[in-house]
Amino acid sequence: MAGYYLGVDIGGTKSLAAITDDAGRVLGVGRCGPGVHQGDDYSRTRAALNTVTTQALAAAGLTTGQIAGAGFGISGYDWPSQYEGHVQAIATLGLAAPYDLVNDTILVLTAGAPDGWGISLIAGTSCNCLGRDEQGREGRAVGEGLLFGEGAGAAETVTAAQHAVAAAWTLTGPPTRLTQAFVDWVGARDADDLIEGLVTERYDLDATAAPLVFRVAEQGDTVAWDIIRWAGRALATMAIGVCRQLELQQRAFTVVLGGSFFNGGALLIDPLRERLHAEAPHAKLVRLDAPPVIGGVLLGMQRAGLERKTVQRARQAMLANAGSFVTPD
Repeated sequence: MAGYYLGVDIGGTKSLAAITDDAGRVLGVGRCGPGVHQGDDYSRTRAALNTVTTQALAAAGLTTGQIAGAGFGISGYDWPSQYEGHVQAIATLGLAAPYDLVNDTILVLTAGAPDGWGISLIAGTSCNCLGRDEQGREGRAVGEGLLFGEGAGAAETVTAAQHAVAAAWTLTGPPTRLTQAFVDWVGARDADDLIEGLVTERYDLDATAAPLVFRVAEQGDTVAWDIIRWAGRALATMAIGVCRQLELQQRAFTVVLGGSFFNGGALLIDPLRERLHAEAPHAKLVRLDAPPVIGGVLLGMQRAGLERKTVQRARQAMLANAGSFVTPD
């Protein structure tokens, strides 16, 4: 009798559910917007869970009673005090199957690391880092960006660039082409208007401006280049902290890179690798280009008790057919 497995990825921008069989064939998917809880209010999480799961079940022609195992990766599930709220949200699905509940960064690790352990380094709008060793011990960053001195994703990089533009304007720092790039980006008249507009909130620089910093760096601007190198080293520092927590410095392990910020390529990843290898020379960086929800399906398979070789075959099948999670067969 075939088994069916549910993976769910609840994010801060979008959410996705997928159902597969034990061979990793995608039978149904569901999509909706963000589902991160707001303080003690988990209504948005419940709504997202129910929307994506209902869609996936309908597409697969299945009921909750036919699900053998499930894996839920939820952005915003960061602390033990948030466990009960998320469990209650999941309970509204009416699943009888065993399931795993993790932070969404673990989905990236589970999908991208061949053996299911190592470090997951996420950089999108902001950044986060978690890791698991072979025994299941976990290490983590705080995951709150510059508030706790961690960086960097797109938002932190744009903030650093804005600081550099302000320094150039006040002559406390060197000139940079970032000034004109941001003038053009927001439609300001000149640098004076840019600074005034940012202060008075007529203009806004957010994470969407991060590609400009890369573009200016690629044009040879040393200030922008230094910012990107800082971002790479800052991301490496997060991974090093997790590495130390799990005592992996002399081990061979995988660091899975997830998130759109890594589209910056070698300009960002080279300084990251250099800084990381100074402490963990055997770490292997791997970019996950497939949907992290694959990790949720794999966690569901593990919770259902499938043999390791079966789970590994399913992982390979899902990675090879990542497009099925967008448009199922």
